[in-house]
Amino acid sequence: MNTTTNTLLTRVKVLDPLNPNRATAIFGGEASGILNWNDLKYPHFYKLRQRIRSLFWTANEVDMTQDVKQFPRLEPGEQEAFLKIIGLLATLDGPQTDVAAKLSAYVTDPSVKSLFATIADQESEHNHSYAYVLSSVTTFDNQVKSFEMGRRDAVLLKRNERIAQVYNDFAENPTVVHALKAMVYTTLLEGLFFYSGFAFFYNLARNGKMVGTSTMISYINRDELEHGRAMSDVFRAAMGENPELNTAEFTEWIYDAYRHSVEQETEWSRYVLEGIDGIDPDEMEGYIKYRANKMLRMLGLSELYEEHTDNPMKWIRAYVDSFDNTKTDFFEGTSRQYTKTSDLNGFDDL
Repeated sequence: MNTTTNTLLTRVKVLDPLNPNRATAIFGGEASGILNWNDLKYPHFYKLRQRIRSLFWTANEVDMTQDVKQFPRLEPGEQEAFLKIIGLLATLDGPQTDVAAKLSAYVTDPSVKSLFATIADQESEHNHSYAYVLSSVTTFDNQVKSFEMGRRDAVLLKRNERIAQVYNDFAENPTVVHALKAMVYTTLLEGLFFYSGFAFFYNLARNGKMVGTSTMISYINRDELEHGRAMSDVFRAAMGENPELNTAEFTEWIYDAYRHSVEQETEWSRYVLEGIDGIDPDEMEGYIKYRANKMLRMLGLSELYEEHTDNPMKWIRAYVDSFDNTKTDFFEGTSRQYTKTSDLNGFDDL
């Protein structure tokens, strides 16, 4: 990776009128800071922001009346898993607001700044939602215990080591490379890390339990799918502007990040969902690999798990919004057939 992409980025000025309104690059470019949505380098980002804004909701709109009555009647294992999984989701979603803001501080393109600000606002509401759910159904002591999970549970600490490392590397050493790596891990959070937890709540709901919480989770899930799409598209655009990074080395770093994340998510799911009636651990592992394949395709990469191209948990479709597997995007005029390759697909065509 060359010296340019390893050079520290500087915080972008709020206004720099000598520069053009239309940004010249996402990172390290020139832009005045004046945002004209009708004159963008990537008009697609306007559509992304509109899609995300159309999903606006707030936690206190969800009726938790029945959940308040049902939580004390859950099986002890279900109660424990409920608190642990809320703790996981809060641990992952809390930093997402800050990561979007930190990335935005070094983004030249004001349309991307606005997109990240919209994502950050929704992530903040997600974190509020977990506190809202807990305050509705359990004691303050249990609420605190759940939120302490990210600092104290050994399995969760191990699971989150690389996430923390990659995010903190960017915070402490903001280069283009570290920004791109942070975006890769954001796609992992939005498209993979949450999903065994989401499945737990959907499984409760299909058995008539905690439907209010499941409704809240489905709203969050829908947001995360859009955030994953947006972050993947910004990542691919930034890669297109930095073709020197389109190397086997960087591609393998991404694949390794996904392999490791699948292993950690699988280990976590077997730990936290052990003994939960209605969720088969092997099916859950297959679903995690299926989600990894989908997110890799969105990044422009080929699938890692060829035997997991279909969703093995068919029942979950009733709760999860899904992208069209053959969708086209703003980089391509036709659907792409992804094949094994050592390089990231599509960036040279931007």
